[in-house]
Amino acid sequence: MAVDDELFARAVVWRDDDPDTTTRAELEDVVAAARGGDLDALADLADRFAGTLEFGTAGLRGRIGAGPNRMNRAVVIRAAAGLVAYLQAQGRAPRVVIGYDARHRSDDFARDTATVVVAAGGEALLLPRPLPTPVLAYAIRHVGADAGVMVTASHNPPQDNGYKVYLGDGSQIVPPADAEIAAEIAKVVAVAEVPRADDGWQVLDEDVLDAYLDAAARVVADDAPRDLDVVHTPLHGVGRDVLVAALQRAGFAAPFVVPSQGDPDPDFPTVAFPNPEEPGAIDAALDAARERGADIVLANDPDADRCAVAVPDPASAGGWRMLRGDEVGVLLGAFLIERGVPDDAVMACSIVSSRQLAAVCAAHGVEHRETLTGFKWISRVPGLRYGYEEALGYCVDPDAVRDKDGVSAALLMAELAARLKADGRTLLDRLDDIARETGVYATDQHSVRVADLSLISDAMARLRSAAPTELGGSAVERADDLSAGSDDLPPTDGLRYYLADGSRVVVRPSGTEPKLKAYLEVVEPVADDVATARATAHERLAALKQSVAEAIGL
Repeated sequence: MAVDDELFARAVVWRDDDPDTTTRAELEDVVAAARGGDLDALADLADRFAGTLEFGTAGLRGRIGAGPNRMNRAVVIRAAAGLVAYLQAQGRAPRVVIGYDARHRSDDFARDTATVVVAAGGEALLLPRPLPTPVLAYAIRHVGADAGVMVTASHNPPQDNGYKVYLGDGSQIVPPADAEIAAEIAKVVAVAEVPRADDGWQVLDEDVLDAYLDAAARVVADDAPRDLDVVHTPLHGVGRDVLVAALQRAGFAAPFVVPSQGDPDPDFPTVAFPNPEEPGAIDAALDAARERGADIVLANDPDADRCAVAVPDPASAGGWRMLRGDEVGVLLGAFLIERGVPDDAVMACSIVSSRQLAAVCAAHGVEHRETLTGFKWISRVPGLRYGYEEALGYCVDPDAVRDKDGVSAALLMAELAARLKADGRTLLDRLDDIARETGVYATDQHSVRVADLSLISDAMARLRSAAPTELGGSAVERADDLSAGSDDLPPTDGLRYYLADGSRVVVRPSGTEPKLKAYLEVVEPVADDVATARATAHERLAALKQSVAEAIGL
């Protein structure tokens, strides 16, 4: 059988097993065009069947469409069947709470999951409507579920969707659970053989959201000032109503919500990528803040598990700038220490985040741990009081949400900003305070998006075979291949370089996007004044970034 014939045969088998009329018709059109000699259609078909969308520690994430290498109802039903089989093998019924955002097909994928859980003799509990990921993470322990599923692609482009899995402790899956679930998924021969119920799942009422809002509001101290003018953008996601309600429940005035980005919209019409970190994403919020003379901008990504913060800054173009994730991370961590933490409290951040939080913890006698990238690792640190990663993820109340939570993080940041405002100070002033205590920690990122994933693996292979001896004018004193693992960290695909001048570089493929990322950090002691140290640090950082880009070669 010719290669094309085999591909067409596989496509027909998948089409006939697909329960969704929309994706069946889509696949029929692609096959017809490919059979007619359309080379683009043939390449498209080959990509759809290049493999199965991989289930890993981030669950599933990919482009919506027909075929095993896309997000669709057939793939989701298989994933749900694998999850249920895994839970049953653990001796559970199971009881699964299911959340979803406002992306294309999210409600369909959530409902399909519920049909599989119920048909297997389990109990499926759907959140009442599209809601942020932190609400789902909270609900798992609140309702005593054995697992949770959140249908979301977070900050990915509009054409994507995803399927994130949590276990009963409220944290995301980690090895070996991911591999065991994937093995159960692989046992599903055909979707038609997966039992599915016509009804029997329960739609939870608003009580679960009320309980979450109460928990989020409690992160703000009773005696804290509340005078703060906030501009908010949910970037067309599902965070607006929850964040507004949480701020008001905590005693703050309702924020001004950017009108053009306030309503959930799966097409994300005003942004190229619905990620606060992307250039231009929060420009509308900054414009509104300038016009209003606001105190702060609080932005969420579409599923509101991340939080971005922007502040007035006379030294920046336009008079405002967005704080880096590491700046927000150390501000929140230092504020929690200032408010008081238990003697056995532990703070944590990922290996690609700044080391400044560790320095603050050391200065105050608080234990600090470093983990692999992702909250699936951070949330599992024993005794965790606070954890963050530089990609705008913050866990400020792990007793309530054992995951990053852009809503409760926004509330804690609002408290800090209001306290500083009451004293005639700003978040930038507080960052200077911390720099005087620990030195200036300047961070940046060099990120390369690719269409061909082999370019990423080739670049990593080049760096492993010929490690750089110098970066940014400083000698590489130590190079760690993180794929080997260590006593402190499980193996992961990454490289870490420590330089003679105290700088650090971590290079790794993104876990959620087709990107190769390099995370850069320089440390500059504060000898005379913070401004001078910052200027020197940023000069060194620019040189380091250029050097790393040349070493990566993409």
